[in-house]
Amino acid sequence: MSEPIRNKKADFPVAPTPQNTPASNAPISSHAQQPGVSSIKEETLDNAAAASLFARNPALVSMIQGKLGQLVGRSSGYIESLPVVVRRRVAGLKGIQKEHAKLEAQFQEEVLELEKKYFAKFTPLYERRATIVNGGVEPTEGEVEAGKEEDEEEDEESKEATEEKKEEESESLAGIPEFWLSAMKNQISLAEMITERDEDALKHLVDIRMEYLDRPGFRLIFEFSENEFFTNRTITKAYYYKDENGYGGDFIYDHAEGSKIDWKAEKDLTLRLESKKQRNKNTKQTRVVKISVPTESFFNFFAPPQPPADEDDDVSIASDIEERLELDYQLGEDIKEKLIPRAIDWFTGEALQFEELGEGMDPDEFEDEDDEEEEDEDEDDEDEDEQGSDRDVEDDSDEEDGTSKPKKEAAECKQN
Repeated sequence: MSEPIRNKKADFPVAPTPQNTPASNAPISSHAQQPGVSSIKEETLDNAAAASLFARNPALVSMIQGKLGQLVGRSSGYIESLPVVVRRRVAGLKGIQKEHAKLEAQFQEEVLELEKKYFAKFTPLYERRATIVNGGVEPTEGEVEAGKEEDEEEDEESKEATEEKKEEESESLAGIPEFWLSAMKNQISLAEMITERDEDALKHLVDIRMEYLDRPGFRLIFEFSENEFFTNRTITKAYYYKDENGYGGDFIYDHAEGSKIDWKAEKDLTLRLESKKQRNKNTKQTRVVKISVPTESFFNFFAPPQPPADEDDDVSIASDIEERLELDYQLGEDIKEKLIPRAIDWFTGEALQFEELGEGMDPDEFEDEDDEEEEDEDEDDEDEDEQGSDRDVEDDSDEEDGTSKPKKEAAECKQN
């Protein structure tokens, strides 16, 4: 029986272990995860200590970024070690891939044109919806019957008993009051941004609609009736894409621009008044002054974050801006793709079951979670409410030191 041949070298080049270089400069932040291999014995820094270390050594951060940037796209040498005829085939595959990329870009452009085509068909339905919501007309019998087919059948006796009472109460109502505010409060990402102060203004929403731009992008249009907060009849926000397509042919988000809100005197919902005590250094007398500080509000949505400047070397600031840009864009997409097309489902709350389970799933197939989990959630909410009330009390407290700066809330939407 012949012995197996050992340690025989292959006659063809062997690919070395590839370098795991990042596709872009990796930001150094406290969110980086520590190694999870149990065999590592060296002492590790916790997140706070690591963040503190890098914060005290900006030169170290800059050096690491520079080193990582030099590694991007660097070849491991394997391709260069291939025979000429094989490298020629690799180049041919790259050429084919470029043709594929052109088709992908063409596909995305045609998809956009198809979206615009059907958007033109949707527009009359949106206009009809707005007219009914604002009390301009009543729905036809056909529309009502089509809507009832999807509703669960009510008990006939209870229906007859309440029918007359509902008719009497609704004679003075026009349209559907607070339609858009209710729909927005059921949309999770938007509900987190709406404060109690915002609700009085958002009750005046007449319509939310969108339009496509001449260049790749879209504009959201919020139409309001006359109100005590601002003089604008419409407030808009436009989302722009870059001219070049991405790797997969997709459009690349560039930036957003919001229109200016013309607030009436002392009605700016993005600011709040804060009392501050000031002491005269000579007379020692004190006085209380009112100053305006930024505060959370849905209307901060119309003052979107701007991309970081190229010369901005602060990693933490750039990373924070990038995160807020991503969240801001997702909010715009939620309004465009979810809220506007299915506003009635958000108003009734029916859209929530599809938001949680995923479209196409039957909610009847899933059982409710245990009551214990619901109780845990209620306890968590109570804890958050108590903490929130503590914060409110702290914010309302006067500043004794006239030289100290007042505490300010983040001048941005509640998106993080």
